[in-house]
Amino acid sequence: MSSPETTTITSWNIRQLAQALQDQTVTSVQATEAYLGRINQIDSILHAYITVTQEKALADAQASDNRRAAGKILGPLDGVPMALKDIFCTKGILTTCASKILANFVPPYDATSWQMLERKGAVLLGKCNMDEFAMGSSNENSAFFAARNPFDIERVPGGSSGGSAAACAADLAVYTLGTDTGGSVRQPAAYCGVVGLKPTYGRISRFGIVPYASSLDQVGIFAKDTEDCALVLSAVAGKDEYDSTSMPLDVPDYTKACQKDVRGMTIGIPKEFLGQGIDREIIAALEDGAAKLEQLGAVIKEVSLPHTPYALSAYYILATAEASANLARYDGVRYGLRIEKDNVSDTMEATRSAGFGDEVKRRIMLGTYALSSGYYDAYYNKTLQVRTLIKDDYDQVFAGGIDCLLTPAAPTTAFKIGEKTGDPLAMYMSDVCTVPINMAGLPGLVFPYRLSGDLPLGLQLIGAPFGEEKLFTVGHALECPRLLPRDIITQAKKKGVVA
Repeated sequence: MSSPETTTITSWNIRQLAQALQDQTVTSVQATEAYLGRINQIDSILHAYITVTQEKALADAQASDNRRAAGKILGPLDGVPMALKDIFCTKGILTTCASKILANFVPPYDATSWQMLERKGAVLLGKCNMDEFAMGSSNENSAFFAARNPFDIERVPGGSSGGSAAACAADLAVYTLGTDTGGSVRQPAAYCGVVGLKPTYGRISRFGIVPYASSLDQVGIFAKDTEDCALVLSAVAGKDEYDSTSMPLDVPDYTKACQKDVRGMTIGIPKEFLGQGIDREIIAALEDGAAKLEQLGAVIKEVSLPHTPYALSAYYILATAEASANLARYDGVRYGLRIEKDNVSDTMEATRSAGFGDEVKRRIMLGTYALSSGYYDAYYNKTLQVRTLIKDDYDQVFAGGIDCLLTPAAPTTAFKIGEKTGDPLAMYMSDVCTVPINMAGLPGLVFPYRLSGDLPLGLQLIGAPFGEEKLFTVGHALECPRLLPRDIITQAKKKGVVA
């Protein structure tokens, strides 16, 4: 068998690699070696990975090749190299959540979503960088190093799943998984020029995902195009006995939705998403996308979601309250970092002070305050009421015949590293277009639409509960050909970035 160019292999999407594996023009070991070689070459610049699982990846790839030789293929994902955000528990593999407090944590079990992929023959390249405990919008809150955007290494890849997005965009994995609590898959997808999906809450099991805000967290997918994203969703969706919030619904072949026509569909444009703070160029791209849908036979209709302006502030009460409760388990007693002191109380205080970064501490304190006696009703309970109003807005719109909504994915394209670190409120505003969807538990799909200068510009689709198929249909119709970043090493030399 001749050896194909490694640069060709790493640029392939899932379907192209699966076809090459089937045609025996490449082996899974060759593909995995190509990806590991590219990681070794450029990830010291991008910092997309925290842990690279080279030995496991090669062993998984060899096992896939052996199955293929025996005619026992496990499906289109068999032998395809991928990566996980470092918030997915992986048995026997370091899982840090990009935090010092879990710097040496090795889980004794696997997250269900990863387990499902592994059973389908996925090859794990490693664990991707992120904002600590998924708290951030830029990946600058990682306790180890900030990830960089492949399109401009002086800019952020977004957060909190920035490493997963950067890895997919820079061909350091064929596809990746992340998590999305307030936009942590969709915003990085927009910044890095890839497809990012947050499914309906309950569509994918959350078991084995280190929790941030349990009523908002959802596993998400990064892929090079919508059809790849649909393929992965079909592989990981479904009911899980270990997650009571996962729904017992049939899992369709989502890739079929990518072949459907948008003719006759009604697409809503929520006016609240086009207000102050959204760059004019992004609004122009959305208007252009709406015009294209009309040309394809869809109906465009302006709609209103009147409680949208309250979503961001409500989210940062609800999410921090849940984080305060979830992160109480990191006490220096059961697992993770332990700073030994004379008594349990001092040990706990020292451990949490040294183990958590500034943003995590900020959110724990905000959440603890919102849950405290005398403030619980004024803040936490009020937030739950606002959440219901937000969800009701969407229910009414979809009940009125709207198939899906088209909105910006983020207020701007990727901003520069360090630009917003001194202003947490400005950083929180990066999530203004994505947070409402988590509050309502709905599916959201972000896809690359075009370049703005050298930077990707993405748009977002929002669906009714378990309406992912319609998102894939519209997203496939609107997504641009794959956007490719400039050479990473050339960028680093030009900008003086030291690996």
